[in-house]
Amino acid sequence: MRILGINSVYHESAAAIIVDGRIAAAAEEERFTRVKHAKPARVDNPHLLPERSIHFCLDYAGLASRDIDAVAFSFDPALRQREFELDPDSLAGDWGDAAGERVFLGKLALVAPAIDASLGRQLGDRLEFLPHHLAHAASSFYPSGMEKAAIMVLDGIGEAGCTTLALGDAAGIKPLRRVFFPHSIGFVWEKLSAYLGFSEYDASKAMGLAAYGDPTRLADQFAHLMSLTPDGYRVDRAVARFRGPDFEPLEVLFGPRREEGGPILPHHRDVAATLQAATDAAVTSIAEELHAMTGCADLCIAGGVGLNCVSNTVVKEDSAFSRLYIPPAPHDAGTAIGAALHLDHVLSGGRTASPDYNPYMGPEFGAAEIAQALEAAGLPLRRSPDPAREAAAMIAAGKIVAWFQGRMEFGPRALGNRSLLADPRDRAMRGFMNRKVKHREDFRPFAPSALAEAAPGWFDIGRPSVSHAYMLFACPARPEKRAQIPAVLHVDGSARLQLVHRDLNPLFHALISHFQTLTGVPLVLNTSFNDSEPIVCSPADAIATFRKTAIDALVMDDFVVAR
Repeated sequence: MRILGINSVYHESAAAIIVDGRIAAAAEEERFTRVKHAKPARVDNPHLLPERSIHFCLDYAGLASRDIDAVAFSFDPALRQREFELDPDSLAGDWGDAAGERVFLGKLALVAPAIDASLGRQLGDRLEFLPHHLAHAASSFYPSGMEKAAIMVLDGIGEAGCTTLALGDAAGIKPLRRVFFPHSIGFVWEKLSAYLGFSEYDASKAMGLAAYGDPTRLADQFAHLMSLTPDGYRVDRAVARFRGPDFEPLEVLFGPRREEGGPILPHHRDVAATLQAATDAAVTSIAEELHAMTGCADLCIAGGVGLNCVSNTVVKEDSAFSRLYIPPAPHDAGTAIGAALHLDHVLSGGRTASPDYNPYMGPEFGAAEIAQALEAAGLPLRRSPDPAREAAAMIAAGKIVAWFQGRMEFGPRALGNRSLLADPRDRAMRGFMNRKVKHREDFRPFAPSALAEAAPGWFDIGRPSVSHAYMLFACPARPEKRAQIPAVLHVDGSARLQLVHRDLNPLFHALISHFQTLTGVPLVLNTSFNDSEPIVCSPADAIATFRKTAIDALVMDDFVVAR
């Protein structure tokens, strides 16, 4: 059974191919088009497909469009029509407004003919529109390897729901309870990210800023926006004004918003800290309710809120669940995989996907393609007999190394195939990387990638999870080790840790092992290989980013270019 999965309804457009229950290929459209998030989330563009991702997936799997048995799209227009309620605070012609909703539904009607045109065939009943949160849930449950698990989906919005609690087992996925708009943790993060002077996509910046603030000073005021309830949380629509451009109610509660590029004041830090604390409490409350409903030992999380490392860690360590799985792409891009996996489960008569812990699902480039790109750029074609050892030596000498190897990661985190690497021992490295390479705010932290077998000696890993390999938890560094790795620690001594396993990424594991031999430290600083752009995909992308930043060396396959 060969299933194509597509997400394009809001943003993070992506495609995936499932072959007999296994993920053959998956890619996000932004990596090809170099447009962040692929497209803005507008009412007039859900039919704009991830064309390049679709055709990459087909080509990589060795399939023609005629070989596809079915296509799964991760949104259900019929469910939207049945459940969605208009929002009186909406702007005319935009989300939540009657006219905007007519435009949105009209463009959704163009999805089927757009897919037919892209594939050059008439799909008819081979195209399935699946509920968005069902696709999220499937993206986590089916690859988890868990026979039975509770499932928690938390995001901005699907068709109308913002949180879904479900149960997954051999029979499939059964929704148990849903929470509807305006009660959206994802939208609270978008609105407050904008209040803090960032874009609505910059939840990661708000999460980073949170560690610098006091989560108690504004707690009473924050409860007027989002409050805990016995069954989870509630959001006050009049205070949030999600679909309007103004921030007046929030400014009354918290103080003046920050303009883009303006100074970050103490109350901005405190808002971020309170937002994180409230999210931790809400997600924990929902997890406890879900455990009581299901009695499961295992939990799967998906949806954009599943990228919040701090809340993930709180649930992993403090909830009643014994095991937690989060996929490498819990955000909307992952619904392309989830929709295809769920449809495969249905059409195969109940097959449960094999555990697939590999986030490296995108394009890869051979030596000939890399050499051609280097020649076209006028760069030397020097090849290293041991690129991992040479890269480790450069990092230990204080160099920033762009590491471009194998298949590109699927998901928002660079996990050692499209990464910028540096020495975690250098206290000045974080500031230099932020200012001269990433061109972003100084408070932004960087992550450590550590040898899985050595990491427990340096960090409090807590309960084990496969998802530690995907950089999805915040782990405290051991107090006696903190002075040795200042460049990868947040102000509170924690780090967004990636555990690197030899069997999952042997070359990256080898690089870190060489670095350990040279320095005694079994980890490197790892951040995504990009500069205010999507993570690089091709050799040409890598060369362009290398040239415009202060990166010292570029290692692609075994080709090494040093300044």
